[in-house]
Amino acid sequence: MASTLTKPAPPPAASAAVRRRTRVLALPEARWALAALTLFLLGLPPALLGAPAWVSGTLFAATYVTGGWEPAWEGLKALRNRTLDVDLLMVVAALGAAAIGQVLDGALLIVIFATSGALEAVATARTADSVRGLLDLAPTTATRLLPDGTEESVATGSLVIGDIVVIRPGERIGADGRVLAGASEVDQATITGEPLPVLKETGDEVFAGTLNGTGALKVEVARDASDSVIARIVRMVEEASETKAPTQLFIEKVERRYSLAMVAATPAVFLIPLAFGSDPTSSLLRAMTFMIVASPCAVVLATMPPLLSALANAGRHGVLVKSAVVMERLGQVDAVALDKTGTLTEGTPRVTTVRALAGREGGERGRDEDEGEGEGECRRGGDAYGLGGDLRGPDEDRVLALAAAAEHPSEHPLARAVVLAAHARGHRLAPAEEFGSTPGVGVTAVVDGDTVEVGAPARLLSGSEDALSVRAATVSAALEAEGHTAVLVKVNGVPAGVLGIADRLRPDATATVVALTRLTGTAPTLLTGDNPRAAARLAAEVGITDVRAGLLPQDKVAVVREQEGAGRRVLVIGDGVNDAPALAAAHTGIALGRAGSDLALETADAVIVRDELATVPTVVALSRRARTLVVQNLVVAGVFITGLVLWDLVGTLPLPLGVLGHEGSTVLVGLNGLRLLREAAWRRAAVAATG
Repeated sequence: MASTLTKPAPPPAASAAVRRRTRVLALPEARWALAALTLFLLGLPPALLGAPAWVSGTLFAATYVTGGWEPAWEGLKALRNRTLDVDLLMVVAALGAAAIGQVLDGALLIVIFATSGALEAVATARTADSVRGLLDLAPTTATRLLPDGTEESVATGSLVIGDIVVIRPGERIGADGRVLAGASEVDQATITGEPLPVLKETGDEVFAGTLNGTGALKVEVARDASDSVIARIVRMVEEASETKAPTQLFIEKVERRYSLAMVAATPAVFLIPLAFGSDPTSSLLRAMTFMIVASPCAVVLATMPPLLSALANAGRHGVLVKSAVVMERLGQVDAVALDKTGTLTEGTPRVTTVRALAGREGGERGRDEDEGEGEGECRRGGDAYGLGGDLRGPDEDRVLALAAAAEHPSEHPLARAVVLAAHARGHRLAPAEEFGSTPGVGVTAVVDGDTVEVGAPARLLSGSEDALSVRAATVSAALEAEGHTAVLVKVNGVPAGVLGIADRLRPDATATVVALTRLTGTAPTLLTGDNPRAAARLAAEVGITDVRAGLLPQDKVAVVREQEGAGRRVLVIGDGVNDAPALAAAHTGIALGRAGSDLALETADAVIVRDELATVPTVVALSRRARTLVVQNLVVAGVFITGLVLWDLVGTLPLPLGVLGHEGSTVLVGLNGLRLLREAAWRRAAVAATG
């Protein structure tokens, strides 16, 4: 009997644009089963019509060989390793039937057994196809742009990081990368599951295997072919398929003892009726039927198909679960701890507020960047922070443009945030001269003849007590109280404005927190090294009440152990080096893959490839569904085995019917587990997670 853990034969080559699907006859199990069935059907008419015994006997003997040699060989190898294999028991039962003259019944047993093994092998191949088929979506060639502007066609496998490729309308993208020029709608359904094409413009990320729309794109290759999203999905799912979940390991341990007990009971099933005067032939048939129907094949297959199917489905949607053990454990979590920066938030500082200290109309002007394009708040005739003033100076647009020009040469993350904000507002930056940078203080540059200083308010205002300096200090303190990082802009030594910079929430952060709360019954805990005010402000936005701020890596581990000490199974979600210890200490750890540190990715049990936080509750719900199917399978297997054994012991169960019932239950539980391969299973899990 084939196992769902057995790797299928390599499928035949397919075209790059067509999903690879293993042909049934490419599998040796299917070929041998077909040969056995053909020989059996050829031998059946002579046996039923009374032809010479050697005619049907020869054909049935060939049936035994073609359908039974492989399971017999596998069973002997297992026996050499002191393991009793069900395959060997089936072949022994068939040979026993032949020994007492029931050649046709034995041949039928072999055919049914071989056909069952072939069906399981096909189901296994389809499972592998659903993941490996992703590789066929990537084209075999790409158009590479050379430094002199000419183009050449190259194999996608030869592309290296930094190459520029041209993607024309209707072509599939050959590598993971970032758009350098052009705009187009890209169909990402094969990778992300998004039903509608997504607009891709300069700076956006694209994935190998996705389909370009009507526009042309120039893409800079960001990952080697072996490290693309689809390649990583395939590799990690294949590695995970080699593992066994605790439930499976427990079942296999029980199976070994159960099989020995079953073999020991089989002689008793033969001898006891014989002692009471039963016919030897019928007693032997009863014993062989018992050995077949009592075999725990369906029980053994109850666990892995659902877990591996869920694992493959999650992989197709960008969640790389590293093992079947992890897939089973995900469904057990009842508490969640979330990192803040880079997990709940985007991890990239952005200018959220611009405050001009003295506007052209007098009084303070300010603009909240998140309020909309071209719309700012304008406070005239008074100060938002209780300080009136009649000084004139640059307005918020000029403040941002000067700050960005001065910060442009800097590599500091806050400097990049200021420059990006200025570009987003359409400002052309003047060249900066005499640029200087002081760590911990800020930068200085001459822009259009003005000396511009940008940096920490506490350092730039040190010792200043004039009205504008006091106002700048007050505005900075108010922004910091709201959870922003305040950046002061001085022009020719005079405070001109204050920028508020903050990390923005991911769009799906709130929905994810709500879904995880619903699944676990408890709101997640926020673990962060950030200051308490910023952490509390963000936690309030997403509905988290348990906030642990100012934590070092060891402090995060202590929180996780505290919760697990209270009997909780904690799921930790993070992305940075400082999250790795907590990821390792948790019952289950999930890392965000796009911006996650190498250490976090290696330590975590699962990786969210595209940083889509909303997939976390979905994969937890999918794991729970897989565990439900495991229980269903065990019940089905137990009912079949119990019913067939009782029928054989109490009544008279025909050998072919016993074989059919036993193998039918085995195939049934295997196919039941494979239901989680379907796209509908992911959608239902998403609905279950969100309620």
